[in-house]
Amino acid sequence: MRVGIAGYGMAGRGIHRAQLRAAGFEIGAVATSSAERSDAVRADEPDAVVVPDLDALLEVSGLDLVVLATPSGKHFEHLMACIAAGLPTVVDKPIAVDSSAAREVVEAAEDAGCPLTVFHNRRWDPPHLTAKKLISDGTIGDVIRYEFRWERWRPEPKDRWREQASAADGGGLLLDLGTHLVDSAVDLFGPVESVFATVSAHTTIAEDAAVLLCRHASGVVSELSTTSLAGAPGPRLRVSGTKAAYVVTEFETEPNAFLGFENSEGHIGWIARGETREPVREVQSSTTFYQQVTAALHSGDVQAAMPVDPWDAVHTARVIDAARRSAENWQAVDVARG
Repeated sequence: MRVGIAGYGMAGRGIHRAQLRAAGFEIGAVATSSAERSDAVRADEPDAVVVPDLDALLEVSGLDLVVLATPSGKHFEHLMACIAAGLPTVVDKPIAVDSSAAREVVEAAEDAGCPLTVFHNRRWDPPHLTAKKLISDGTIGDVIRYEFRWERWRPEPKDRWREQASAADGGGLLLDLGTHLVDSAVDLFGPVESVFATVSAHTTIAEDAAVLLCRHASGVVSELSTTSLAGAPGPRLRVSGTKAAYVVTEFETEPNAFLGFENSEGHIGWIARGETREPVREVQSSTTFYQQVTAALHSGDVQAAMPVDPWDAVHTARVIDAARRSAENWQAVDVARG
């Protein structure tokens, strides 16, 4: 399967290329307007065609898939172009900067019969999959509260669009990391009915701190937090239930402020019951996001087989829209349906 990647920055080169390669895709073409990144493509993928923009990428023959790893503020425009070209598309999260644009693009893909999925890849993280298992097998009991944090210590913002663009242009943590937080909560506990949120900007143009309290239709309350100004980040994940709590404190290269809860080999987090705790063996997926995309492209119903339903991304966008309204008015806001 030949794929074209639009964008060759942190996401396109650092995340998507590696995962596409691991799933057996051939990188057939890359679109980037940067001379430096064009050189990087030629070094990484000497057989790939390098083109200056998405329009040129869509004219490359023989592509089976397009991956949009472009700035979030361009996703709507770029998705509409891919849909017009009729090429199956993976778009990095968020699908669009607001729910109105998200819904419009998903409806356009359906009307055109163009397969579309969204890169909500954190659904396949071992802590998430382990939490899902512990919830389903009753180890935790009835879930009382779910806490999920993506907190960093970056008091000096980076000089890139994520930190320097407005929310309307795709910048800010709520659209970036907040999208992952909301999608993970919905994947575990179903749709969100209402949200109360605080959103603020201290060092960046758009928000660098956000906290969302989400009430799911299932009755579970999710507490979701993201910030770049946490000198001592909270626990990465905590699921509190009537029988126990599942706690994860370590996450990739982020600092760990909870010493004594480190993961041992083959384990991910702890089951805690007051003063007692025991390590939890991690759960890993038998298939990756892009392996599932490959299977979908070979299936009889490509859209139905895609790993993430794009309507899930529309719901996530509605939750984020509601969070912004909540923060403006300091009150809980119902999440739009339909």
